Amino acid sequence: MDLLRSLPLGLYLEQPQTWLHKLDPRVKIAWLMSFLTSYSFANNQWRILLVVLLILFTLMARIPQRVWKEQMGWLLTLTLFVFLLISISPDGLGVQYQPRLPTNLQVLIPAANSNTDIVPAATGATQDYSYILFHKGPVTVTRRSLDLATRVSTILFTVIYSSNLYLLTTAPEEITTAIASLMRPLRRFQVPVTEITLTLTLSLRFIPLVLEEVQNLSRSVMTRAINWKKLGLKGSVKLWLIIAERLLKNLLLRAEQMANAMMVRGFTSPNEHEVKWHELRLQAKDWLAIAILTVFWGARLVLGNLPI
Repeated sequence: MDLLRSLPLGLYLEQPQTWLHKLDPRVKIAWLMSFLTSYSFANNQWRILLVVLLILFTLMARIPQRVWKEQMGWLLTLTLFVFLLISISPDGLGVQYQPRLPTNLQVLIPAANSNTDIVPAATGATQDYSYILFHKGPVTVTRRSLDLATRVSTILFTVIYSSNLYLLTTAPEEITTAIASLMRPLRRFQVPVTEITLTLTLSLRFIPLVLEEVQNLSRSVMTRAINWKKLGLKGSVKLWLIIAERLLKNLLLRAEQMANAMMVRGFTSPNEHEVKWHELRLQAKDWLAIAILTVFWGARLVLGNLPI
């Protein structure tokens, strides 16, 4: 099991350089926040469109298939499982569903008197609309459960994959530079912008180290061919606690080594040591991405609103 290849969360793809890599990180942050916020109070058609757009961006950027194929496959499998699970679950309405009008039309004819022409229209409308979409045995799919399943599954895919796509095509230094640039006005209010961006940089650099330590420990357990049946529940729990303790010690050791490396290079405090980040400059392709983002939000306001 190679976590660094099968689960590339938070890892930056250095080669090949796609057009997503070359966009300004501030523009990519604006797109990321648009994906993470535009589904709020939106209809299901817009939520599905966000999923389609993320897949199209991945294909149009020509990101290597080995990078996104397995991860997108697992994520699509997870969202499909969530969709099926919620769609067949109770929709939260503790009522027994029944049609608004009786199924026997003869019951309504005496009460209708001379207005019998209204009854067929009402009956036809009742037959066209059905709250229960599927019912067989204990499995019941209603309009509300299907709507809720679509909402949850699309949000799950959008949040996870959009964030990972941003980290995949943006270097940690570019991310911190963009955040520092956007947070620059907060310095007037004595907000430690440099400290925040430095902490974010170290966190992004630490993610691969965590995956590497987990991978090494999992391989060490597999190579020892432990017989879990003989250990029993108590022995298994004790062994996993030992592994977790070892993982924590290794991570703390890595953090100490990183701190020592910074001190050796003369870094004592962001106020005394100038931190030079990536140089930002908006180009023609960035302005084009901003223009497309404006169209994106225009389409969201026109097409994505919930029906009243």
